[in-house]
Amino acid sequence: MNNRINTLFSKKKSNILSIYFTAGYPALDDTMTILKNLDTAGVDLVEIGMPFSDPLADGPVIQHSSEQALLNGITIARLFDQLKEMRQHITMPIVLMGYLNPVMRYGVEAFLAKCAEVGVDGIILPDLPMDYYLSHFKTHCEYYNISNIMLISNDTSVERVRQIDEQTNGFIYLVSSNGTTGSNKSLESQQDYYRHIRSLVLNNPALIGFGVRDKQTYELTNQYSSGAIIGTAFMKHINEHGIDTDSIQNFVKGIR
Repeated sequence: MNNRINTLFSKKKSNILSIYFTAGYPALDDTMTILKNLDTAGVDLVEIGMPFSDPLADGPVIQHSSEQALLNGITIARLFDQLKEMRQHITMPIVLMGYLNPVMRYGVEAFLAKCAEVGVDGIILPDLPMDYYLSHFKTHCEYYNISNIMLISNDTSVERVRQIDEQTNGFIYLVSSNGTTGSNKSLESQQDYYRHIRSLVLNNPALIGFGVRDKQTYELTNQYSSGAIIGTAFMKHINEHGIDTDSIQNFVKGIR
């Protein structure tokens, strides 16, 4: 059963731009404003970060935004409330990115049911182990038509890559380095790894993230994947230039 993520990738094979931002930041009620402005700017896919007090995969810029959003009062329940009328305005796929612990506290099935209710299409939980996904998430993900997107890096075994490809749908998140988001490790140095993944001829498309920050790095990712995920560079931009329509359109125009 297709959702908006699968439909996007079936129609568009390259030059996909996904933007990440943190819910409840800079101010608590900015979530929908940023989302609408990204939609107006023509991005293909948006990942909304669910702030967590111990974000292992996030670099300092996104960590800071998570800390501030938590201080602002954001919770998963508040985020769902902010998104309840989202589909009256937004047609692009939406993914929630966060960590396993808050989702377990909310309740796995309750969380996925609420995702479906408000129109969220996928989830990314970097610390979700495969065996736990298979035993506690997969049946519910399939029932509610929510894609579970998993991360791979250059130390992920071919066996695990193939298992992820077989057990999930939507896309595979190709981490450009083993560091955190916003890492300064060169995407250029990872090109052999990108070629290796491409040579596996996976069922799922891939998007490259962690370190994609400008037009040059975005164009590089498009040589090896369906597109890129940009988070830290976008968060830096809104810190400096604000979240209004012009600011966000200028950022997107600078990428592609």
